[in-house]
Amino acid sequence: MDLLIIAVLGILAIAAASQLSDRIGVAPALILLAGGTAVGFLPFIPAVELDPQVVLEGILPPLLFSTAVSISTINFRRELAPVAVLAILLVALSAAVIGVAFTFLVPGLSLAWAIAMGAILSPTDAVAISIARRLGVSQRIITVLEGEGLLNDATALVVLSSAVSAATSGGVSVGGVLGGFVLAVLVALGVGWLVGEVSLRVRSHITDPTVDTVVSFTVPFLAAIPAEHMHGSGLVAAVVAGLITGHRGPRMLPPAHRVASRTNWHTVELTLEGLIFLFMGLEFFGVVEKVDASDLGVRRAVAVAVVAGALTVVVRALVVAPMLKLLSHRTARWAIHWEENEEAIHQFQNRCSAIVRGEIDMPPVPWDRRSLSRVQRRLRREPSHESIARRARRISSRVRRRGADLDYFAAEPLRAREGAVIVWAGMRGAITLAAAQTLPTTAPHRSFLLLVAMLVAAGSLTLQGLTLQALVRMVRPAMAGSADEEEKAAVISLLVNAARDAVADGHELPSRGAHDVVTTDAEPTAEASRLVPRAEGPTISEEPADSEVKVELDKSSVSDHDGENLSPTLDQHALLRREGTDIVVSPAAVARAWTDPTWRHDELAPMRERALDIIRAQREALLDAGDEGLYSADSLEHALDRLDFQEIMLTSEPH
Repeated sequence: MDLLIIAVLGILAIAAASQLSDRIGVAPALILLAGGTAVGFLPFIPAVELDPQVVLEGILPPLLFSTAVSISTINFRRELAPVAVLAILLVALSAAVIGVAFTFLVPGLSLAWAIAMGAILSPTDAVAISIARRLGVSQRIITVLEGEGLLNDATALVVLSSAVSAATSGGVSVGGVLGGFVLAVLVALGVGWLVGEVSLRVRSHITDPTVDTVVSFTVPFLAAIPAEHMHGSGLVAAVVAGLITGHRGPRMLPPAHRVASRTNWHTVELTLEGLIFLFMGLEFFGVVEKVDASDLGVRRAVAVAVVAGALTVVVRALVVAPMLKLLSHRTARWAIHWEENEEAIHQFQNRCSAIVRGEIDMPPVPWDRRSLSRVQRRLRREPSHESIARRARRISSRVRRRGADLDYFAAEPLRAREGAVIVWAGMRGAITLAAAQTLPTTAPHRSFLLLVAMLVAAGSLTLQGLTLQALVRMVRPAMAGSADEEEKAAVISLLVNAARDAVADGHELPSRGAHDVVTTDAEPTAEASRLVPRAEGPTISEEPADSEVKVELDKSSVSDHDGENLSPTLDQHALLRREGTDIVVSPAAVARAWTDPTWRHDELAPMRERALDIIRAQREALLDAGDEGLYSADSLEHALDRLDFQEIMLTSEPH
């Protein structure tokens, strides 16, 4: 009963912190950390100790999986270079520098144990990125921070394991560490990809959204557990499974499944994230009590934590600064190369279109001939026009994607202003705490090292988390904004063309009588234009006070001759009546007509199927555009959400 009461109080505290954070402008993680620490120091509260395996195996896999599902895969691919630098090079360098410092700061601590402590303090926390997201910084900054937080734990845990092995047995080499890291990543990639693909295929056959959500809760563990048993990184496997699910889910899972799963996963994410920081605060008192009774004392722990925390920021800044310069030079070089070949690229794209139409053979590729020459030879040997056209489309898509990448880098460059935010937003958190608790009991000064890790994590979250907003105001980096009008118009044009293509392919829109499609969306405002256009046909002009809906229709879409009934079924149920050039729809009459099964089967069902065909064609067009990176992730996500809700509305059965 006591455990149940604690669990209920903890969940209520998480909800209260989340609600309070919006009012006081402080992240929920900081509120829970402070509250847990205050409660832990109460005299009637016993010392709390959380098993680190619970965090590493039970809490972090679903949290990282949820973050990976929601991240834009096209943006993640674009930022793979800086993510790799921060997740691999920075972690290894930080572990070495902090390790050397610990040999001077902590008496009797060998270099191996010191490097193990450096590995513990090196990784940033993906959970803490929510603090930066709340400030509204640009999506590029968030993507880099999220990608780093998703992948740097693999490097840190491999270095930690190797350092502990070296400290206990002395049989570890640099080659062994590198080999262990490569093995952990490769196993995680294979297992995560397999679990992601198989789980999506299984979930695509589930008809109940609730059951699908239950199955989705098992996916991160299905990826992490076998990866760990195969000496891979379970956390990276969960991340890879999440990336596969987020990228391929919109094509394979029904909208109702994805909407329900996303909502439930947000609830799980909120709860697990809050539990981590709440328990971090509750554990603080017990660790302080042990260190206070030791020879080193709490004051030395605080001093060491301050030095270690400062080193993490300094080393991070020394890595981020040259990284941004290299990224800027790379983007400039790509832009010059693109401009020099712009005419050839344009001709190449035109000839690819001609190949798709079957007019010419495969053209030469304007650049990167060595990597694409084999593809060209296969295309020339392939007798099937369908296969040639498919591959030509694929190569043409790759060219468009390169151009979209250059536009993306040019629109949101990572300059010194953004670099300052990336440096200061690299906060330590749950992974640091969990990794510190995995130190064996034979480690010298274990309680002291654990307290240092907790102080660094808590101090990082508190100091950097509370001052990040002031830093953003001072350096003024690029901020996230709504899509510009040009992009909105482009997305709308894409959807309209997709609808027209669906009609041209035989999914004709109804144009007579009861098949007229009526929508109740209002016209878009200047502040928030709707990305999803209405289907061609009737549009709303006003809503009269008598609760009937007035629809403006072209005469040709109503009847062949003015004055004739719209259809026998409509005349029977009196759903519509003409008022001049307007057609008025009676909701009450529609409700009465719904009770007629013949009307539902003969009149409504064909209209709904045709509308669904158009919505699915529009979704495919959006997803293809997303794969090529033609539009921002926010614009595509908003449009996809609109299509999902429209399909859910059309496929749900009223009771």
